[in-house]
Amino acid sequence: MINQTNYDYSEEEKTIAMYSKALGHPARVAILNYLASLDTCFFGDICKELPIAKSTVSQHLNELKKANLIQGTIEPPKVYYCINKENWKIATAVYKKFFSQTLKK
Repeated sequence: MINQTNYDYSEEEKTIAMYSKALGHPARVAILNYLASLDTCFFGDICKELPIAKSTVSQHLNELKKANLIQGTIEPPKVYYCINKENWKIATAVYKKFFSQTLKK
C-alpha cells in the first residue's frame, strides 16, 4: 500500500481529479451542458434553466470557476458566464488520454 502523505501525484493526475471534482454534481454537469450550447449567458438565464435556488447555482458556478471550466465577466449589474474554451480543450485531452488506456485482461 502506498503511503499517501509521501506520494507525489503527477500533474495529470491532479488535473483529472480537479476536473472530476468539478463534474461531481449533476447540477454542474447541467450548467456545463447549458453553457456549451451558448456563446455566453447571464447568471439569471442559468437560474431560469435549473430548478434550484440562486444561491445554489452560485455555489455550483464557483466550483466550476475554481476548476477553470467556466469564466465570468462582470458588467454591472449583470454577470456573464461562458465555457473557458482553452481549459475545456485541456479537460477533453486529459480525459481522452485517461479513458483510452489499454486495460489488462
